[in-house]
Amino acid sequence: MSEYQVRPMNAHQYMSSDDNRPLVDGTGSVEGSESNGSLDERPEGMIGSLPPIVVATILREVGITGVQSYINRLRQYLDERGMSTSLVTPFSWGRALTGPVFGLRLALRPLSRTASTVWYRHWHEVFLYRALRRRLAELDDCIVYAQGPLAARAALRARRGPHQRVVLAVHFRISQADEWADKEEIERGGPVFRAIRQLERDVIPRVDGLVYVSNWARDALLQWLPEAAAVPSTVIGCMVTPLRGLPIAEPLADLVTIGNLDIVKNHRFLLEVVAEAERAGRTLTLDVYGEGPLEHELLAQRKSLGLDDRVRFRGFRSDVRRYLGGYRAYVHACYSESFCLAIVEAMESGLPVLAGAIGPVSELYDDGRQGRYWPLDDPAAAARMLVDLLDSEDDRALAAAAARERFHSHFDADLLVPRLLSFLAGTAAAAEAPREAADSVSSSRS
Repeated sequence: MSEYQVRPMNAHQYMSSDDNRPLVDGTGSVEGSESNGSLDERPEGMIGSLPPIVVATILREVGITGVQSYINRLRQYLDERGMSTSLVTPFSWGRALTGPVFGLRLALRPLSRTASTVWYRHWHEVFLYRALRRRLAELDDCIVYAQGPLAARAALRARRGPHQRVVLAVHFRISQADEWADKEEIERGGPVFRAIRQLERDVIPRVDGLVYVSNWARDALLQWLPEAAAVPSTVIGCMVTPLRGLPIAEPLADLVTIGNLDIVKNHRFLLEVVAEAERAGRTLTLDVYGEGPLEHELLAQRKSLGLDDRVRFRGFRSDVRRYLGGYRAYVHACYSESFCLAIVEAMESGLPVLAGAIGPVSELYDDGRQGRYWPLDDPAAAARMLVDLLDSEDDRALAAAAARERFHSHFDADLLVPRLLSFLAGTAAAAEAPREAADSVSSSRS
């Protein structure tokens, strides 16, 4: 529990007077920011308006997840414009202890995936809390931008008062309990699942703001946690910053996909699609970027389907965006997401997209324009759809151009970061108002 009683700011600051819904439009953009006259909508114009931003996460600074990419892109963008941010992770405190403490999880996992998950969550939060307590003791007013419920709870416990605001980014699907269950690390509906849901039920209504990465993520959370509607919120998709370094232009393969090699990402389906195309007489090549627990299973599937010379597993690459121009289409088979940064990056590179019309993916692009929605339960039908697109270069080129245009109009960091900063500035202003009122009362008494 927090050491402080958290008083949420007036939700009407970010609610529509017409329908009491958060001020967002159908694309996930913040409404009203352009007409706010109190803030310069350029990032440079907001720097003097904002207190220090502390980004808090239980993840390592660099890694394979979309959340890590989001954090690093945001910090890079702000740093290049003269606004430095602090990144606090569990590895920011007691680094000599992180190896033996965190490493025990690997020993636990063969015995009990549930116990391994509990160990991971507990000790990463403990270390993050201690690191945050040390960092926040050095600051007065600030904004802690927490990248998950555990980080938010650690921040609420570590902060020195409500003048240090805690804003939670909702990257997770429905609940982190569902994410762990989807990966078969805990039992759906079991004790750990229920404990994670209860943690979120306790923490989320107490933060000072919520940043949903998609309309779907908002609706999925509110469906089981309606109390979150009382927290000031906005919907802002994950931004993509300008590519560093020259892109690789030479052809690499027909298709590309990016993502952890786990159950939810559903790479098995992609291999089946390539195999179905082969059976129909069309040879396609696929490069897979990512790593994860299913690597050996996927390699075995590739061999059994006779695709050793068609599908390459290229591991994790932090600079994978440089290579996207070497492909003709981006393919995706995940069946559960809150957002998909890889699809946005593919559109930036001018790749048409084929993915299932699940939740937030339907917010990213339009079927028939920037790509196609394919059936995730029918590899043969998906293969036909893919081949039809690739065999019509005119259609593929039109979709590629539309994808790049969609990126610039919806996901460019120059559009989204100012909206995020405007929202964060609003949470800081809400903290300042009670203090100014108290100062006014004190002055009148004196």
